[in-house]
Amino acid sequence: MPHKIDLSHDESIDEFMDGRLRLIQYRTGYRFSIDAVLLSGFVSIKKGDRVVDLGTGCGIIPLILLMDRPAGYVFGLEIQEGLARQTKRNALLNGFSHKIGVIRADIRHMPMIPASIDVVICNPPYRRKNSGRVNPDRQRAIARHEILASLEDILNAARYVLRNEGRLAIIYPAERLADLMVKMRQYGMEPKRVRIVYPGMESEAKLAMVEAILGGRGGLKILPPLMDQGEYSIRS
Repeated sequence: MPHKIDLSHDESIDEFMDGRLRLIQYRTGYRFSIDAVLLSGFVSIKKGDRVVDLGTGCGIIPLILLMDRPAGYVFGLEIQEGLARQTKRNALLNGFSHKIGVIRADIRHMPMIPASIDVVICNPPYRRKNSGRVNPDRQRAIARHEILASLEDILNAARYVLRNEGRLAIIYPAERLADLMVKMRQYGMEPKRVRIVYPGMESEAKLAMVEAILGGRGGLKILPPLMDQGEYSIRS
């Protein structure tokens, strides 16, 4: 481990992808889920794309896009200071500090140049602000409930930074898929690709991944379903 990287008492370094990826994460606080890995494999990435990951957490999505996809540069935007620091250290730990820019900011006040980004990707909070039990852990609560960012906030931020015909990829609860696609169109983004995630053959859909194009034409592709975790695994 590089001597510049320090860990707090509540952090550990975990290995994933057969040891190719090492991640600093909290032992008891927020930890990334398989959803981020699925979304990283779903999004369309072209060589040299400039990407923004909204709510990057520990930086798992930027790291995967640079390890296994042809992204050129990825900005990880994160409002929580501890997670932003983890993203910065994880970029250094995995040798990508020159290709990952960490921005601590609120997506409701985007600190970026308008129409400057090719791809926006987001694994957002799934639950409405005042619905269900809110986790007493602040980091987990923000990650799961729309406390600091609603779906409208995410779509507005994406529209602000995307160039014309830029792409937004998002993973969302299947039960809220209709809301997502309707609101995408309201913000000038045309849904173009959808992939549904099922826990098993006999189960109802759990998640949906949608990719939309800013200013795109109509025409939607429904991709083959993804069962459980598909070919992906977050285990080492």
